[in-house]
Amino acid sequence: MTTSNTSNESQTLKRRLLSMLEDRKEEMIQIRRHLHENPELSFKEEKTAAYIEAFYKGKDVEVQTKVGNGYGIIVTIKGGKEGKTIGLRADFDALPINEETDVPFKSKNPGVMHACGHDGHTAYMLVLADCLIQMKDSISGTIKIIHQHAEETPPGGAKSIVESGVLDDLDVVFGTHLMPAPPTGAIGYRAGFSMAGRTYFKLVIKGKGGHGSYPTNPTTRSLRAPISSRPSRRSSAAG
Repeated sequence: MTTSNTSNESQTLKRRLLSMLEDRKEEMIQIRRHLHENPELSFKEEKTAAYIEAFYKGKDVEVQTKVGNGYGIIVTIKGGKEGKTIGLRADFDALPINEETDVPFKSKNPGVMHACGHDGHTAYMLVLADCLIQMKDSISGTIKIIHQHAEETPPGGAKSIVESGVLDDLDVVFGTHLMPAPPTGAIGYRAGFSMAGRTYFKLVIKGKGGHGSYPTNPTTRSLRAPISSRPSRRSSAAG
């Protein structure tokens, strides 16, 4: 097959996929809203994982559950032609935040909210995966859908999924994240690290003691530390 024919075939597949996704826009929205109503914290995403697993029931793919140190799910879509193996990753845990929005699909779990977009990540990944399954005979290579648990809480689920060996055959992996600031339709990309990481650390302060009733005392001032409270998210639930 010539380079020209390969390029034309790729463009045809791209147009077909985009058309399929556009036709299922409302389904994607409804999945996202269901997940938004039913958020679960890191390492406790039992019902979310069951929902994802049920979505793939009866479809011609291999589904691996409880991958890594929690509820990770790997879905393998084998194309009809030889080619590379790529990974597409989306996370599905929520945050310990009380939702204060006034939308009909607000969180039903007090103190837990999809405030970081992982409901949206999972919604588009499920629909995208299903479209790719329908197209798999025309696809070159293999696609592994990576539904990652526990992104928000260290040590997280990603490292344990990698260490399980299920992704050893990947040639490349793509991870995406919704961003509210850029205009709709804009896509940012880069190789390597691009998002903030999170971890815990212990800080030990050694010195002379002080007292809160004497804030002007130099010793007391040196021991001051900011105290922050857990925020509430108001803007992440729209859509």
